[in-house]
Amino acid sequence: MSVNLRQEYPNYFLDIYGQVDFVPVRGVGSRLYDIKDREVIDFAGGIAVNALGHAHPKMIEALTTQAQKLWHVSNIMVNQPAVELGKALVNATDFDKVFICNSGTEAVEAGLKLARRYGLVNFGTHKHKIVSFKNSFHGRTLFAVSAGGQSKYSADFAPLPTGIVHGEFNDLASAEELIDDTTAVVIVEVIQAEGGIIKASTEFLIKLRELCDKHQVILMFDEVQTGIGRTGKLFAYQHYPIQPDMISIAKALGGGFPIGAILLKDKFSSGFTIGSHGTTFGGNPLACAVALSVFNIINTPETLAGVIQRKQLFREQLDKLNQEFNLFEEIRGQGLLIGAALKPQYHGRAREIMNLGFAHGVALLNASPNVIRFTPSLIIPEEDIVLGMSRFKAALHEFSTEQLS
Repeated sequence: MSVNLRQEYPNYFLDIYGQVDFVPVRGVGSRLYDIKDREVIDFAGGIAVNALGHAHPKMIEALTTQAQKLWHVSNIMVNQPAVELGKALVNATDFDKVFICNSGTEAVEAGLKLARRYGLVNFGTHKHKIVSFKNSFHGRTLFAVSAGGQSKYSADFAPLPTGIVHGEFNDLASAEELIDDTTAVVIVEVIQAEGGIIKASTEFLIKLRELCDKHQVILMFDEVQTGIGRTGKLFAYQHYPIQPDMISIAKALGGGFPIGAILLKDKFSSGFTIGSHGTTFGGNPLACAVALSVFNIINTPETLAGVIQRKQLFREQLDKLNQEFNLFEEIRGQGLLIGAALKPQYHGRAREIMNLGFAHGVALLNASPNVIRFTPSLIIPEEDIVLGMSRFKAALHEFSTEQLS
């Protein structure tokens, strides 16, 4: 059945993902199983989404309980799960307001729209420029993909929205050149995840904060992949001595149920007024009930400390493998957002190693063609880390053997 499903897929769907051959039918914790009960240790986590693994009992309870009460009413009415989630997000952060949507891309789009409208209303039509950075990724809608700094995702969709410029990431002089009084918003990833797991320097983010204050610009951090505990703190910006004005979140927030949000300072909330933005499904009771159950588990000292402990085990295991196979130039990242960057002679082959991982029973990701990415559950059992790494070792052994033949 698994093979047939994989073969049937392009007959009915736009074939745009290039899926692996493994077709899961169920998941438990950090393990996936196909129709033949073949097991895969999940180091991919749905691309940093399945923060509590698969079929977590608290998430199941939240979903099934809410499903028996209320699914959808639209935003012409307030619903209890949305209010409870909004309160939890605001009370756990230094932000004042929240807007709930359905995905990370929608959150980015909402944040950029709000920033432009805030600039228009408060300063005039000249204040509309969006400053982003090369190698960044902010989503797939036309506006979001234009804000992203990777032309491979946007070039074929020209003409693109105007008023967006891209500076050099971690380059203070580049930021200073681009950010001025015409800038409405600066959007930046604390860690460029799709771009290869590249961290922003402290000096760079401090400079962005200074420039945004100087020119009255909204500083927006895209925390879609890094937020909700992924780095060992609730948000990645908390590793730095600065505060953004707005963040976009999604992925781990729903633990596998579609949801996204922006959090922002009250000062900038006038960027949106009644009718200036909206969403049909955003903030629906089902999504918010599930997200609240996820948030209440992750936003605890025990879970966040566990992320750091698991990161250390991942790093130890990866360092051992690199000593044996000598394939990686660097192991980098923060918390359980980890990248193994291939040495130059192996550039362009991350996807090949990813596919070998699946063949040997471990789900992996790539972040650029040159980096293997690990985004497992934040509560993955240590025995699953060790077992998954033994399977990753088998994949690397096969890859290395092929290089010698």
